[in-house]
Amino acid sequence: MNRTLRTILAVIAAALLALAIAACGGDDEGGEEAASPTEATGALIEEDPANQGKSITIGSKNFTEQFVLGNIYAQALEAAGFDVSTELNLGSEQVAFRALQSGQIDAYPEYTGTALTSFFGFDTDEVPTDADAEEAYELAREEYAKEGITAPAQAPFNNTYILTSTAETAEELGNPQTTTELTEAEGADELAIAGFPECRQRTDCLLGLEDVYSYKPEFVSTESQYEALEGGEADLLFGFGTDGALSTDQYYTYEDDKELFRSYRITLSMRDETAEEIGPEGIEIVESVQEPMTEEVMRELNARVDLDKEKPEDVATQYLQEEGFIE
Repeated sequence: MNRTLRTILAVIAAALLALAIAACGGDDEGGEEAASPTEATGALIEEDPANQGKSITIGSKNFTEQFVLGNIYAQALEAAGFDVSTELNLGSEQVAFRALQSGQIDAYPEYTGTALTSFFGFDTDEVPTDADAEEAYELAREEYAKEGITAPAQAPFNNTYILTSTAETAEELGNPQTTTELTEAEGADELAIAGFPECRQRTDCLLGLEDVYSYKPEFVSTESQYEALEGGEADLLFGFGTDGALSTDQYYTYEDDKELFRSYRITLSMRDETAEEIGPEGIEIVESVQEPMTEEVMRELNARVDLDKEKPEDVATQYLQEEGFIE
């Protein structure tokens, strides 16, 4: 599907996209267009007869990115000869985590920041920013270990909050690149910003914007984020860094130059017994298929589902083929 048609569909799909997203989105340089997976970067996964009979059930939470990731991991492990089944669309992180703990599933992709705050009692301010993404991962890995859960290495993309506007608004402001430049632009004091209702009370969202950037725009509480921009209800948006809508040229993003937003990178959390069963080979496959997953790549994959209306399992296959993991 071309970008023009995607732009038309972006507004229509925005409400469903916003309701589906449960994690926050990643830092990005202002105004860069999303890139799709192109040149193959991975090594072909070869089937190993020794993996036959070794089973793993992959789960996921209940939104597009999770469906895509769950299918990517499942198909990659299946290509290596493991016996893989899926239970996707389990629900919220609490539901998925209970399913993991109980053995209903053996693994599911979770964001480090979500794990720390939702499962392990960390305050949002205690979650490292993406400049310290490895620290966030190590904290999550250590807490998971206490629960009998293995956390393989994290993926490169960060799905945290990101300030967004339409390209038209950015042009009117002089195309500022950073959040600081945005807040200092002429007319910035007259702008309104949209976000989910809980953003109003979050120190990594509206409260943080006021504290870190000394910027206090009018806040518009909404569940249909991109529609708020297109409908003129707001000028700015607390979007998420891997939103499929950001793969179009309709939107513009601003660099978080003062590191307000936290680290929300993916790790395929799995039961210790499962990690032992699939062994180093299985863990290596999980980690290798993540390596090309930048914010731009994830935007493109999410867009194929949300805007192009492709099936997540088909998009996962495309990704693995385009990156050279399967034929």
